[in-house]
Amino acid sequence: MMTDPIADMLTRIRNAIQIERPFVDIPTSKVKVGIAEVLQREGYIWDYEVVEEHPQSVLRINLKYSPTGERVIQRIARISKPGRRIYSDRHSIPEVLNGMGICVLSTNQGVLSSREARKKNVGGEVLCEVW
Repeated sequence: MMTDPIADMLTRIRNAIQIERPFVDIPTSKVKVGIAEVLQREGYIWDYEVVEEHPQSVLRINLKYSPTGERVIQRIARISKPGRRIYSDRHSIPEVLNGMGICVLSTNQGVLSSREARKKNVGGEVLCEVW
């Protein structure tokens, strides 16, 4: 039994980037698909797809590298954990690297980046930060 599937997803992405894999496979859930959507909209990954397999479908994330081979995702870290949830209201959404990075938030309007949450004027649980 896995206690923190989001941390597992971020660790799999981090490990795949370290060895410069073109993609990474992760067990699927709605929140993980939401995080992948945010990463794609913000330009940190190429794309993602849900591959239907038996017994569980898999989320395949195609990682992004620069033309020289440099990693687009320099750091990806879990903020809110099962033992210590971190919530942020609309006025105190954290700014990562003075706007160079993003936070991924779980809001009542779905999983959003910090930029999208500020634009929609909503707060929520801060899942992770990426730069």
